[in-house]
Amino acid sequence: MLIVIMQFNGFHHIGLWVKDSERSLNFYTKGLGGKVVFSFPMADMDKTIYLVDLGNNAVVEIIPRGNGEEETNAHWAHLAVRTDDARAAYDTALKAGAISRTPPQDMKLGVMPVCNAFVLGPDHEVIEFFQVK
Repeated sequence: MLIVIMQFNGFHHIGLWVKDSERSLNFYTKGLGGKVVFSFPMADMDKTIYLVDLGNNAVVEIIPRGNGEEETNAHWAHLAVRTDDARAAYDTALKAGAISRTPPQDMKLGVMPVCNAFVLGPDHEVIEFFQVK
């Protein structure tokens, strides 16, 4: 029997890889009326990742290409599930058959302290467990 000891609290965000982050940012903000609620630098690159709230916490993470992703049209990068315990969610997913992509890690995204972990689901969809500390 599977015992779940953490709680999911909805989606935190959906990550979208984009070719032109300025164009996408304008579309989701000026075009659709979203508001940038957070931004942070992308690793060691001269690029910025933006979290845009379209209302009622429907958040799109705009991720510029640059980490070797295939150059195709934009596509969703991952689904981030908000949880109160990213480590327990990760362990539970592995026990349920998920494949580890990135083990749980504590970090700061800009000034936001988080713990996150990534797994691959049954069809190799990328799922992020996202805990704001």
